Amino acid sequence: MTARTYHASRETAFVVDAVELGADVRDGAIAANIGSAINLSIVGLESYFYTGWRPELVDLLVIAAAVEYCDLSVKRPAWGWARSFDLRVAVHSLDRWEDPAVHNALEDALSFLTGDQWIVSFVQRMRDIEGVGQGSLGFDVRDRVIMPYSDGVDSRAVSALVDDAEKGGLVRVRLGIRGADTHSKDPRERRFMSVPYQVRFDVGQRVESSARSRGFKFAVITGIAAALANVERIVVTESGQGALGPILVTVGQSHPDYRVHPAFTCRVEALFEALTGNAPRYEYPRIWSTKGETVTAAQKLAQPPNWANTRSCWQGARQVSFERKRRQCGICAACMLRRLSMHAAGVEEPAANYIWEDLSAPEIEKGAVAGFTLMTPSLREHAIAGVLHLDHLASLSGSAIHRRAVARVARETADALRMSSAEAEAKLLALLARHRAEWLAFQESLGPNSFVAKLAQVSPWQR
Repeated sequence: MTARTYHASRETAFVVDAVELGADVRDGAIAANIGSAINLSIVGLESYFYTGWRPELVDLLVIAAAVEYCDLSVKRPAWGWARSFDLRVAVHSLDRWEDPAVHNALEDALSFLTGDQWIVSFVQRMRDIEGVGQGSLGFDVRDRVIMPYSDGVDSRAVSALVDDAEKGGLVRVRLGIRGADTHSKDPRERRFMSVPYQVRFDVGQRVESSARSRGFKFAVITGIAAALANVERIVVTESGQGALGPILVTVGQSHPDYRVHPAFTCRVEALFEALTGNAPRYEYPRIWSTKGETVTAAQKLAQPPNWANTRSCWQGARQVSFERKRRQCGICAACMLRRLSMHAAGVEEPAANYIWEDLSAPEIEKGAVAGFTLMTPSLREHAIAGVLHLDHLASLSGSAIHRRAVARVARETADALRMSSAEAEAKLLALLARHRAEWLAFQESLGPNSFVAKLAQVSPWQR
């Protein structure tokens, strides 16, 4: 299977120049200036470039920031999906980026991930970034594995499992500020502590929510961490529903979501091979397991992770605060998968962790904590979408109608993981069957009159 392709005209491309303040900007281009729209964090960069300056890798961070700027500031069309971008970026290593192998690998990864058309060109930077790359934090450690780490359920579970299996050598690359050990004096603990750049938008400029560029951002920073730590293995923490579900169950006209799928990280590997001469290898140890099975495996460790302060919810604090305390909504797709998985693993969570304390309520509105006044049509739609996402994935198990689609996804995954199509298809069908079983058991726990059961088509009850 190959990703869907959508038409986007080069004649109507959004022209963006990510250049330094004072540099020339092309006629008609939007300026995403380095130093204002794109801000590199000196502290963050120092936590990455602790043993020396790698200009081509700093350039890659700027490119990732510029891609994020384009992706979030241009709304997708009402009909169709693709947009066309003509992006120019100021870089230190102009010769390196103008190498056709590097250039083509970059555009291929971006187009495959986002479903957009990307034309990327480069211009020489006027000034180097100062104050970074003195090599003052150099040390000799035995790193073996890089892991993107968000401090969510999958991150905490797979981190514990890898730590137990490897007996050391695991380096966690923080994908956000949570989990960062900023107080440690040990430089080994301060490496890769946060994303080392920020993208700023003017008021009203951030208009697109699909945010497929986040996959590029996280793949790039983990790849850079692997290059700097001289590590070949990157462990992706996502379990099967998260890695494969978004391309098995797409919504409307959307491009399949490949952000944590191996078909995308294969392209990132090709980009690093062309750019640096060495490619990290992205591994997916939990891709054929449900999230519930991953939590179950972590629960069996001698020291199971603490799940209490992990967060899965997509909602912002304004939408899910109650009595001045931020909760998780409990009904978006991420929360529903979390609750399904915790049920499958036998982990009990306090109802007060969630705004929607009671999923067995007969109507969506009645499941929220008493006194909650922030119910909106958008939250209601999130609840419906959250149920249907898990339900549609469960409906693929044993479905003759969807068998060809499942086989296509299995072949694409097999190619990326370098395994046979037959083996991948067997594993995918087994994964879907176990997800269906977990979904049915979860509904049974809520009862036949719950709003979840009323929305679901895959049901444990006769209808």
